[in-house]
Amino acid sequence: MVDLKSQYEKIKDEVNASIQDVLENNTYINGPLVHQFQANLEKYLGVKHVIPCANGTDALQIAMMGLDLKPGDEVITADFTFAATVEVIALLQLTPVLVDVDLDNMNISLDGIRKAITPKTKAIVPVHLFGRAANMDAIMEIANEHNLYVIEDNAQAIGANYTDKNGKKSKVGTIGQVAATSFFPSKNLGCYGDGGAIFTNDDNLAHIIRGIVNHGMYERYHHDVVGVNSRLDSIQAGVLKAKLPNLDAYNLARKTAAKKYNEALSVNNNIVVPSFDFNGDDHVFHQYVIRITNGKRDALLAHLQEKGIPCAIYYPIPLHSQKAYADVRYKEEDFPVTNQLCKEVIALPMHTELDDEQIKFITDTVLEFLK
Repeated sequence: MVDLKSQYEKIKDEVNASIQDVLENNTYINGPLVHQFQANLEKYLGVKHVIPCANGTDALQIAMMGLDLKPGDEVITADFTFAATVEVIALLQLTPVLVDVDLDNMNISLDGIRKAITPKTKAIVPVHLFGRAANMDAIMEIANEHNLYVIEDNAQAIGANYTDKNGKKSKVGTIGQVAATSFFPSKNLGCYGDGGAIFTNDDNLAHIIRGIVNHGMYERYHHDVVGVNSRLDSIQAGVLKAKLPNLDAYNLARKTAAKKYNEALSVNNNIVVPSFDFNGDDHVFHQYVIRITNGKRDALLAHLQEKGIPCAIYYPIPLHSQKAYADVRYKEEDFPVTNQLCKEVIALPMHTELDDEQIKFITDTVLEFLK
């Protein structure tokens, strides 16, 4: 699904030099490379504060801790996403409220958000799924109307832009009160282990979060807030520092591959390809996900695997059907789109190193099976 080895070969000198620097200077935790990467990412995103942490799941949890949400507070998020988004809500003893998504973009349904708001609602967590920016204008309007926090789950869309109704462009992850991202190796900006970060333009919130990630300390052995141990190590920061200048090129390569996939696969009426504007910048294709509408998705999955083509289903089971998050509040009729997507979606290989020959082999194999 990804080709990190080939990607590494193109930046190995920068990566190796960063790692060697850490080894020689023994600055493994909170070293200079962490601060350099943080500053570089702040500049790239146009955000005041980037707080690195150990992984993307921690980033979401810490963002919620920083907002001082209380047990029982309701947090609205999408039913069709990875479990980490709802996992941290439950871990903090908040109440997850799952809503359906839109069929055309697979992002959280605006009508679903509106219908889910109660007096207990305190936050909305939109997920920029598969690399596509959610409708942040509308989400922020709903949040402002009801005095709610917006926590962007930006684990899959770093580098994407959102153009608001006034024509202003902002990097996804810099629009709500706070955002979380992941640097898992397969992400568009990934390290060689685990890593994550929190973004915010709120000075006070940033100060709180900086304490939370480091055992609640602002001064050594003075614990001012309840915290966790969640720090990005220097070796991973060095990898990310080497990769960051290439992020826009990485995202363009992904988008170019997606365009070629679309051109090849759209000839089959049983395949729904992702719609996007190649000249736009609101989709960075963390995953390339198509829908198979003739009931042969699972058979196609097996066929591709038999042919040695990596593929995956993101996501096979909706969150409302997961044992850990099942709730009597949820009714199947509330999630028609999510239930449909779980039966139709399949992700094909998507990474920066895809070439025309690989894309042709993959698409020919798909089309031959579905003809």
